Order: sequence, then C-alpha cells, then structure tokens
Amino acid sequence: MLRMKVKAVGIDRETLLPVLILTDEIEESYVPLVIGSAEANAIAVVLESVETSRPLTHDLLLSSILKLGATVDRVVITDLNDDVYYAEISLVHGGRTLRIDARPSDAIALALRAGASIFVDEKIAPYAMAVPGADDPELEQFRSFLEDLSPDDFRQGN
Repeated sequence: MLRMKVKAVGIDRETLLPVLILTDEIEESYVPLVIGSAEANAIAVVLESVETSRPLTHDLLLSSILKLGATVDRVVITDLNDDVYYAEISLVHGGRTLRIDARPSDAIALALRAGASIFVDEKIAPYAMAVPGADDPELEQFRSFLEDLSPDDFRQGN
C-alpha cells in the first residue's frame, strides 16, 4: 500500500466540480478525485482548522466510533472501476479489525478528523496515480491549480 496525504481540495476551474488532490509523501505523484460539495466542505473544514459550533456529520461519525470503543486505524482506496473509486475504513475494536465500505471522500474526511493514515492500494496505483514528467504540460497546469488555490475558490462553488 502507498501512503498518501491530502494536498488540496478546491474547485476545478474547467469543470467547476470539487476536486480532492492526494499526493504521495514526497509529492512526486498525485491522485485527483472528483468529490461532492458536502464532502469537499467536510475536508476543507479540517484542512483550514475551522471550528464549528455543532458537530458535522463526519465529526458525529468519529464521536460514535470512539464512544463505542473503536478507533479509526486507516483508510484505503481499494479499487477503481469505470472511473469510480472505492475505499474502506479500517476500525480496530477489541483487537479485531473491521473493514467498512465507504466513498473515498467520506473515508478521507473521517481519517483527517481521526488522524488516521490514508493509503492507495498498489493494485490500482498504476491507474489512479499520475506521475508527470518534467516537461509535462499537465504538470504545469496542476502546479498552477495548486498555487492559485485558495479557500475562497471552494466557497464560490457553494
């Protein structure tokens, strides 16, 4: 499995859809995921350290998991089928590991709140991960996207 981290969440300027960017630890390759607005907001709240007066859905989920005596161990993007990503949340409870099917965006929103690791399964890495070359125009466009990204870009989509 390849350990990933959340690099950014924002609005793709061409499609106007929310996009989550995962990168490997050395930021050599990345995985772009188109996600829903609610999930993008749930991730952005954590990345921007925004305090909310009441728990959001993913906060409630984490609180419930912890109250039941379990912990969030990791999330894994497990599969890619017809351009749809699949993920699992691994919980540890009483020495047992429980795997729960989830959308990657929900799993990542939960992982960020729990401080859990995020992985991409190696079997899908060749299809999911982009490793741009030095002269790759897509790389330049991606870098420009990340450099120009701000929290306001995301808020405009709501």
